[in-house]
Parts: sequence; structure tokens; C-alpha cells
Amino acid sequence: MGCAGSTQSQSEGSVKKIRKPKPWKHTQPISKAELMKLREEFWDTAPHYGGRKEIWDALRAAAEADISLAQAIVDSAGVIVQSNDLTTCYDERGAKYELPKYVLSEPTNLVEES
Repeated sequence: MGCAGSTQSQSEGSVKKIRKPKPWKHTQPISKAELMKLREEFWDTAPHYGGRKEIWDALRAAAEADISLAQAIVDSAGVIVQSNDLTTCYDERGAKYELPKYVLSEPTNLVEES
């Protein structure tokens, strides 16, 4: 009865449980609309800096999903998660993918639109 949990460990042992980034602050208070614009610009330009489009697509889907779904997305896409908040990832070819916190979570100084 004591060893039931031991079957859980994966053979590679390096699978990181992903989580949302720690609370963070934008350089100045930002509205939801401005945040969405920043995110759009990032996802539009990121693939031009290298890496594979399908990995960028998977990372975007993961960034916009809830955590349990995000985990399934990165696992099935073969993304190697370096930092468990998804800010640094690699694909199996070793290409690096860096995600800014603003595409992964909302800042603590998000302002309501009036």
C-alpha cells in the first residue's frame, strides 16, 4: 500500500508542471485593451524571430488556455518547458522560445476601462 505513488514518476523525470507566472507589474498601468494589443503584436511577430510556427501556435494556445489544458498542449506538441511559467521553452531541435509575462497572465496594475 505504501508504494502506490511511485508509479507516477515519468522515465525522463524532467517534466515540469506548468503554472501561471508570479504576480507582476507592467511598467505603467495598462488597460485590458492595451494588454490585448500587446499580445496580438507579440504573437504576430514572434515566429519571425525563429523557431517553428507550429510550436509558436501551440505556445499561444497554451498561453490562452487554463493551466491543465496548457499542460496537455505543450506535452502533445513536444515543447520542452525550461521555466515552469512558460517564459522559456525549447522544441526538440533545441530552438528557444521566450514568452513575455504579458502573454501569460495579467499584470497587477491592470486598469478597468471607464
